Amino acid sequence: MGGQGPWSPAAALIDLALAEDIGGGDVTTLATVAADRRAHGTLLAKSPGVISGLEVAAAVFHRVDPAVVFTPLVADGARVGERQPIATVVGAARSLLAGERTALNLLQRLSGIATLTAAFVAAVDGTGARIVDTRKTTPGMRALEKAAVRHGGAHNHRFGLADGVLIKDNHLAAIGEPDRVAAAVRLARAAAPHGLKIEVEVTTLAELAEALGAGADIVLLDNMPVAELAESVRQTNGRALLEASGGVSLETVRAIAETGVDLISVGALTHSAPALDISLDFALDANSD
Repeated sequence: MGGQGPWSPAAALIDLALAEDIGGGDVTTLATVAADRRAHGTLLAKSPGVISGLEVAAAVFHRVDPAVVFTPLVADGARVGERQPIATVVGAARSLLAGERTALNLLQRLSGIATLTAAFVAAVDGTGARIVDTRKTTPGMRALEKAAVRHGGAHNHRFGLADGVLIKDNHLAAIGEPDRVAAAVRLARAAAPHGLKIEVEVTTLAELAEALGAGADIVLLDNMPVAELAESVRQTNGRALLEASGGVSLETVRAIAETGVDLISVGALTHSAPALDISLDFALDANSD
């Protein structure tokens, strides 16, 4: 699995997924398909959407059989129409059948994320707000799912806990002292690695004032009504970036963006995206009949 470039974090995931699906062997294929049969197939997007995961799908087939030839017909991030071919595969029939389900599971999942992300990005077009993801990802799939968010046209929030300071409500509860928002920002500023932005979550305008007074770089406005978001933008007046979060949907995101916030984080991009319907149309090569 070396040499997979940006998809190298998927190597262990692919091995786990193939072991889960194939286990001790593909008994149906081994029993019914001759070893010398060769086949080809076309991966079709059966619904319109945005594609993500072609490289990892290719890596699945190559892990099953390095001789399989996987040829993308579009690029990750491409918008495709109904019944549009997105890739072809050629190789031993047994190999294509063994890798089909795992490749499609990953490709459908990642393309679903990219498709939903693109819908959110389109919904805020022209407002200046950026859509960002969260850490609410499938365990083990974060690198792939965050790449899918980028393919959908949005931006990545921190990848993991080491990538930035984000003081959440439970951190504040653990501090347990008066003026805990300001105290948390001061503690983070003193101890965090130099250069990391300090972000703190608030739920009221009073906490926002406290965060701004303490010099927070970014303030996460959690579950605030649209009117309070607009007032937060007015009171902040450019002193910090503002991120809106909580209860964001395709129906509400435009109104949130129009308040003037800088970022809108959407957990649904990765925890609730429906899979894009993709199939593999399979046929034997003529000389295998």
